[in-house]
Amino acid sequence: MVAGSEQPTIQDLGSLNFRTLRWVGDVDGVLHILDQTLLPDREQERVLSEPHQVIEAIQQLAVRGAPAIGVAAAYGLCLALRGCTQLEQLQAKLAETIPSMRTARPTAVNLHHMVDRMSSVAMEAASDDLGCQQFRERFLAEARAIEEEDQRYCRGIGESGAGLIAEGSTILTHCNAGALATTGTGTALSVLYSAWQKGTRFTVLADETRPLLQGSRLTAWELQRSGIPVDVICDGAAGSFFQQGAIDLVITGSDRIAANGDAANKIGTYSIAVLARAHEVPFYIAAPSSSFDLDIESGHEIPIEQRSADEIWSPMGQKQPLEGIGYRNPAFDVTPASHIAGWITELGILQPPFEEIRR
Repeated sequence: MVAGSEQPTIQDLGSLNFRTLRWVGDVDGVLHILDQTLLPDREQERVLSEPHQVIEAIQQLAVRGAPAIGVAAAYGLCLALRGCTQLEQLQAKLAETIPSMRTARPTAVNLHHMVDRMSSVAMEAASDDLGCQQFRERFLAEARAIEEEDQRYCRGIGESGAGLIAEGSTILTHCNAGALATTGTGTALSVLYSAWQKGTRFTVLADETRPLLQGSRLTAWELQRSGIPVDVICDGAAGSFFQQGAIDLVITGSDRIAANGDAANKIGTYSIAVLARAHEVPFYIAAPSSSFDLDIESGHEIPIEQRSADEIWSPMGQKQPLEGIGYRNPAFDVTPASHIAGWITELGILQPPFEEIRR
């Protein structure tokens, strides 16, 4: 950004002239999502009117990021009730849709939490003996409340972590944990947006994030629109930048955090955490409370999504994999709590010992 030019506000940075997703209409409305598989080449929305379309969009990563897919799933359940006029029809639709929506992606716990939350509302509405229209209105109101809560959490995370960013520093991030991954200003990037709005100036290094390049395609695109200086580096180059003393801080997001503080994030995050620890660079996780899973004791219990092999070889321009060669494509890895300096949440920064979160 040119010195002396008008600085973006938090609101400007959060919207960046795009919306990750938005509900349009009333109880018979539709869900619009920004198709992230097309970025940065094209900014195009998908209009979703059926719950199976939301499930497909989540699985295809057209909408992605733990908070965003939780919100999308809540609205996806509302789509299941479009046109329902009888309570029996409504209940049958939910019974059919909830299991497949909840398991659309296995690692991000926000998805499970928000589907379970909508299920609880459905049970409460049924016990209150509401009519079909009132039932649908309450259901949509809860989905909108989930979206608004996500936006508040993003702002809170940004405020909690802004003080970590020093003037003139260089921050490394991995994958995309920004506005594209939420319905607000993001998690890891919300910290950067908040610090920038307060007047702190810094530079960001964005790992390209193989194999789907969420860093170079999404994070760099998003930061550029905000006016925050960003350089993309190859995933394998991170060690060299640590060795040169060119990285002052690492902040990433997380899709699920276990009760002991172990955190799952995009594959490659653990490698960065090891490098950061070896070079005595603080490594922070930024995530809302909805990403914490206190029902599992450690990261060993976090299910790791295995994705298609063509995500590995297709970007290399190959039309098919080489004969006789196998491919393994885990979408996430787990960083142990011992490698994390703190967990930036909407409630503040949690620091070791992590057991404090239980209180």
